[in-house]
Amino acid sequence: MPPSRYLIALLLFACGLAWAGAQRYEPLSASVRAQLSKAVADMGRREAAFADDPYVRVWLAEMSRRLEGYIPDPDFRADFLNTLHYEATRAGLDPELVLGLIEVESGFRKYAVSIAGAMGLMQVMPFWVDLIGTREHNLFHLRTNLRYGCTILRHYLDIERGDLFRALGRYNGSLGRSEYPMAVYTAWRKRWTYGITPVGLKRAPAAVRKGT
Repeated sequence: MPPSRYLIALLLFACGLAWAGAQRYEPLSASVRAQLSKAVADMGRREAAFADDPYVRVWLAEMSRRLEGYIPDPDFRADFLNTLHYEATRAGLDPELVLGLIEVESGFRKYAVSIAGAMGLMQVMPFWVDLIGTREHNLFHLRTNLRYGCTILRHYLDIERGDLFRALGRYNGSLGRSEYPMAVYTAWRKRWTYGITPVGLKRAPAAVRKGT
């Protein structure tokens, strides 16, 4: 007898918790801190970036279909996808990559908390609020969590000069190890890629680059 969807969801969630990690505190220069603070300051936008683009509307519909098993509530799913598309695009990230990262980090659980204390969908460490935000920023808030997570990943990409493999390691607190980047690449390619081949696979494991 095949496993139920409920059992599969539990197994996937357990795997997601196993990968959830924690960004590590690193001192920031005053200029970098100011830049990151500015990046997380404005939380007002709700709609997807380029929402009038027919491709974006088709993309939102397709990703909504794929997310039904993770996020059953259609209203929250729509809000999540519109917000994710805007925040990822704003940070210069592929929204599909961010979907893969969220799957691995939290299993799309808005209120997930890791053993290390990382919070929310993108498993953001609370020290970031003190470092670049304000006390009013709630990391369980959808828009706030995605803004912080995308800003942090963009910061790590800049530090690593576009090397996504190393940037993902920094994001998870596992720099130099391949397990976490491999998990994110696999989720990204197998479940969230739509219409185009993922970009930014610099230094990805060979098995992932080949799609195996």
